[in-house]
Amino acid sequence: EVQLVESGGGLVQPGGSLRLSCAASGFAFRSNHMSWVRQAPGKELEWVSAITTAGSRTDYADSVKGRFTISRDNDKNTLELQLNSLKTDETAMYYCAQGWRGTGSRGQGTQVTVSS
Repeated sequence: EVQLVESGGGLVQPGGSLRLSCAASGFAFRSNHMSWVRQAPGKELEWVSAITTAGSRTDYADSVKGRFTISRDNDKNTLELQLNSLKTDETAMYYCAQGWRGTGSRGQGTQVTVSS
């Protein structure tokens, strides 16, 4: 059974930083491209970032380029997302997901709230 467990969310002021983590189990993590997606209140799910199986290539939504960094550790079966210079409209539930555009299984999410 695929399990993805996110952590690291919280309340942060605008301009602040957070580091999200995702612990994966139940599938061949190193053989899967992985993504982060997010869903703000009342909005559709939005793809944020992706990383290839070996971590050699990454991709980002235009809105987060230069501020977010995705990484993975295939020995520990973990996926991470460093969020810098956060904006209030980036308040959302953040999920790690299987696939290059995060269309596979997702975890339960971790809440990120950006507010002063």
